[in-house]
Amino acid sequence: MCITLSLSSKPCIGVCNGSLQSPKSMVTTTARTEVITAPKRPNTFPGLTKQGISDIDLRVQEVVRRQSWTNSLVGEVNCRKPRFEPMFIDDAYDKCRNICAEYAKTFYLGTLLMTKERQKAIWAIYGNNETLRIDELVDGPNAEYMSPAVLERWEERLQDIFEGRPYDMLDAALSDTVCNFPLDSKPFRDMIEGMRMDTRKSRYESFQELYLYCYYVAGTVGLMSVPVMGIAPESSVSAYTIYNAALYLGIGNQLTNILRDVGEDALRGRVYLPQDELAQFGLTDKDVFSRKVTDAWRDFMKEQIIRARSFFNLAEEGASQLDKDSRWPVWSSLMLYRKILDAIEDNDYDNLTKRAYVGRTKKLLTLPLAYTRALSKPSLYLR
Repeated sequence: MCITLSLSSKPCIGVCNGSLQSPKSMVTTTARTEVITAPKRPNTFPGLTKQGISDIDLRVQEVVRRQSWTNSLVGEVNCRKPRFEPMFIDDAYDKCRNICAEYAKTFYLGTLLMTKERQKAIWAIYGNNETLRIDELVDGPNAEYMSPAVLERWEERLQDIFEGRPYDMLDAALSDTVCNFPLDSKPFRDMIEGMRMDTRKSRYESFQELYLYCYYVAGTVGLMSVPVMGIAPESSVSAYTIYNAALYLGIGNQLTNILRDVGEDALRGRVYLPQDELAQFGLTDKDVFSRKVTDAWRDFMKEQIIRARSFFNLAEEGASQLDKDSRWPVWSSLMLYRKILDAIEDNDYDNLTKRAYVGRTKKLLTLPLAYTRALSKPSLYLR
């Protein structure tokens, strides 16, 4: 991915009347079946205290409140909407679409069934927003230049995006999106906080710490996507319940990424595994760096996979509550990420020297199953 990383927050771009100028103002065992009944109690994850859950609950409640509040002030938000030539903003969304198609192939296929406006908004979030560009700063070729000052400038740049002063074409697409949907900047800012954690930490003492990290870097993506996906008009459950399900999908995805990438992260000196849980199985960082799969490692991984699956189970609670045009990509993501966990098992829990992946054939076979699930209507069994 080639992305300009000029971090000055003030220069802005826009195209009006054909010129460049500054505008004014996101199938082997029962455990693997695609339909899994979600647990009735969502807050029983091993290693996660009630206080930790409460802290995240408060953040989710605030996001729900903010994004609902923003929705009631669409007129005020639109006053800050930058004016672009149609050809320019179309090109900006195309750039975001291309990034999404390259780096989120499976999800991109799902977006093609959305309405045009939702397609563009999701492309802007996944292609433009800090989920990709800041990740490049932390784990990509620019990681050595990461500093608190860099992230502070990114926060300033984010503020400019929300105030209608985009810096480049990718920013312009997101700036346009936040004026078309009730998006609040808080999830985006929380994601930047997750990047700060990456600059300070390479170990996590407990799942309590890791859960907070997963919220910042991935759960936030679910929260910022709900206003774009839309909630089904016939859904009778609270917005908070649906936002929580989106949060759980993001956390489940991140935990799966962590389990898939253990070996690669170790090469960078990072261990995104709860240190206290490693110790319970007689393991240490030394065992991770040795890249030897032992019985103790397999037992440890089994427990980690069970927990990751529990988040996907809970995410199901909200997937069918979304607008009908948005369910397919969400079910696709949920099912395919589950299959990454299956692949780790198929590799005999060797995620130290092997990278678990889902082959193209399995992906293609999963998509019709996801579409079938997407046809299900919102149910009334939720809390």
